[in-house]
Formats: sequence, structure tokens, C-alpha cells
Amino acid sequence: MKLAITGKGGAGKTTVAVFLAKYLAEQGQQVVLIDADPDANTALTLGLDPSEQPEPISELKDLIAERTGAKGTGGEFYTLNPRVDDIPDRYAVTTDGIRLLRMGRLTKGGGGCFCPENAFLKNLLAHLLFQEDQPVILDMEAGVEHLGRGTAQGVQKMLVVVEPGRRSVQTALTIRRYAADIGIHDIAVVVNKLRSKEELRAMEAQLEGLPVVAVFPFSEQIASADLEGVCPYTGSEEQKALVRELIERVTAVTG
Repeated sequence: MKLAITGKGGAGKTTVAVFLAKYLAEQGQQVVLIDADPDANTALTLGLDPSEQPEPISELKDLIAERTGAKGTGGEFYTLNPRVDDIPDRYAVTTDGIRLLRMGRLTKGGGGCFCPENAFLKNLLAHLLFQEDQPVILDMEAGVEHLGRGTAQGVQKMLVVVEPGRRSVQTALTIRRYAADIGIHDIAVVVNKLRSKEELRAMEAQLEGLPVVAVFPFSEQIASADLEGVCPYTGSEEQKALVRELIERVTAVTG
């Protein structure tokens, strides 16, 4: 299972990513959870102390320069296929069967902007998506910047987490357009923080055919966990049932 999870900031995408990772780890699977959002909240949502956060891969300047061959060239010349197979073992933080990697911030600029750091991150993502024989969950920012046309082929499904509200729905529709540009067409919605069936019907009418594969009701417990800085996943039967249904519906489509 290789899933990319995105959505508007605050919609709950990191919570959904952590729920998936926690549940799969409880089933005995070794899960790779990738924090590909520059805001880097995944470690905190897992319940890790700030001092326990993994080092951002994009900030390993010396290693990246050495692996890409950019060292001494001023960054003008570098390989697009650097060695990355040892990175997960060296830089992931492991907790409860989950290996957490933090990608860090991509260098952005004009159209076609690229650099050794970007080449390294994209090659690392490709390795994780194509070579790792275990579930990989990408907690992304509200876009597809961390995915190129090559790495996108390794994503089985993109889940867009949407909360009630027009802006969140519009973000989902925008993400669908961005994803289509790089060849990702298998996109579904996870509705989060739902308070009523009326809200769900209104959202489905606005989603322009994007399928809803799971619904997470609003939870005071999850909101309180966020404020307290603790992991919102308790492993309750209710939480497990929600995540199990989501996984079953995703795998039924992706195989």
C-alpha cells in the first residue's frame, strides 16, 4: 500500500496519516511514514517530543552534495540518480513499528526549478515507493510538489482530507487538477470533522464526482489531543473500525 495524503491545512490530513500508520503497525506491518509537509507536524501527532523529530533530509547539505556529485561544482552539475538506499535506516526515527522520515522543504522558484536537494528527495521518494516492500504513507502539504511524474507512478492512491467548508472542498478540486498534471488520477476523499449527515450531503454535491471513501466524525477527544500535544490515536474499537473501513475501501479499488 502506497498512499499520498493531502488536503487543506487544518483539515486533519496528518491525523488521518497517523491513524493509518498506527493501525497498520498494530497489525504487525512495518510502516514507513513520510512527513513531506514543510510544517512538519507528523512527529508531534505521533506523540514524539520535539527533540525526537528526525532530521530533515533536505538539510543534509554535505551528504546530498557528496551523493549527487555537486560538491565542488557550485551545484551546477549533479546526478539525478544519487544513492539513497541507506537513508531510511540512517535517518528515520522508529516508534511502535513506524519508521518516520522527514523530507524537509523543497527548494522552490521559477518554472522547472531544480537543484541537488530536490533531485535527492525525489530519488529517495522513488526508492521508498518502488523498492520498499511495506506500506508507505506520505503526509503531504496541500499540493503535489514532492511528487514528480516518475515518483507519482508509485502512488497507488491519493487521499484528500476534507473538512466541512467550501475552502476545503475547493482545495480538493485544485489538488485533483495538479495531480492529473503528473499522472495521478486515482484520487478519493476522506471527510473529517463531520457533524451531521446534512454536512456530508452538501459536501458530496460540491466535490464534482470525487468519491468519498471514509468519514471521520468530529471528535472532542482528537481536538483535545491536538491542544495537549499527544497522539490522538488511542486504539479504541471505534477508531480501529473507521481506519479498517478506510483501508478496505482503498485496497478494494487499488488491489
